[in-house]
Amino acid sequence: MPGGVVTAEAQPEALAHDAMPSRFCCFVTGTDTEIGKTLVSSAILYKLAHSGRRACGMKPVAAGATMVDGELRNEDADMLRAAGNVHLPSSITTPFMLKEPAAPHIAAALEGVTIEAVPILAAFTEIQAASDAVVVEGVGGFRVPFNDDFDSADLAAQLNLPVVLVVGLRLGCISHALLTVEAIVARGLVLAGWVANTVDPDMRFEAENIEALEQRIPAPLLGHVPRLTEPTAAAAAEFIDLAGLPGWHSPRL
Repeated sequence: MPGGVVTAEAQPEALAHDAMPSRFCCFVTGTDTEIGKTLVSSAILYKLAHSGRRACGMKPVAAGATMVDGELRNEDADMLRAAGNVHLPSSITTPFMLKEPAAPHIAAALEGVTIEAVPILAAFTEIQAASDAVVVEGVGGFRVPFNDDFDSADLAAQLNLPVVLVVGLRLGCISHALLTVEAIVARGLVLAGWVANTVDPDMRFEAENIEALEQRIPAPLLGHVPRLTEPTAAAAAEFIDLAGLPGWHSPRL
């Protein structure tokens, strides 16, 4: 593929009997920033790659990038890249790579950049053409401004992918989660499932909070990721079950 490299890390786990892998795409959002979206997105990519699919992660907008060997790099984007097995140029997987670790509309304004949908949608189409599966990670919570009249919820609606919600388990997470669910459903999007991720290891009544959310969120709980000593994609993948998601049909899972 011109401009990109499709690696073969997943070949040892290729599907039995030459079965064709089903296409899988999702949009991962969260109840807030720093609640585990990248960890969960990477875990999904890890499972996709190890199911025999050509899997690629996309972080359309990344704020907080540093120059490494003459190239802007972002930790979240790098983690997604490492978890997948389709490696395309960062200009495609992260069309808007911004230096300042701030809200995207602020970081973009500092660089004289306008974050728009067209480059992102074009890049997503290119990623889809090179992959069997794409995991798109949003920015911060569900409604993060990109410019004066375009935000991350608008992007999710334009991509129109099944949404996986990451709920950061800490005090106040129930209201944050339910408000985010309302916003997702209000845009006509499919909430495919949600993942609980322990943010505060000292949170009291964690199990009770998860139970309350299970009763109120109209989508399956896909897993509960505890506080990990080493928060890697492989480690988090052990706690996530994606068998019920659309497109996740494979005889090896």
